[in-house]
Amino acid sequence: MAQEGKIEASPELQEQIRAILAEEFEVEIEKIQPDAELIDTLSLDSLDMVDVVVLVEQKWGITLVAEDFQGLRTFSDFYNLIATKRANA
Repeated sequence: MAQEGKIEASPELQEQIRAILAEEFEVEIEKIQPDAELIDTLSLDSLDMVDVVVLVEQKWGITLVAEDFQGLRTFSDFYNLIATKRANA
């Protein structure tokens, strides 16, 4: 169940995000699973995180800030962050 104030991402949104991240970071899409670690799986550094922010802004028109990434560990966390931001936009 989603945390209060958080919205769970639909399967369609999850697939969109998976496809975009797999292509952008040249990772096999099968490695992008809900419980997988976002940073480890994509081998993200701080510059890559900027790329993630730009991708999200371009695709969905929402802005992510540093605080949004606090406590974010898994792809599931990321999917739900995007869903919540979209709903509140």
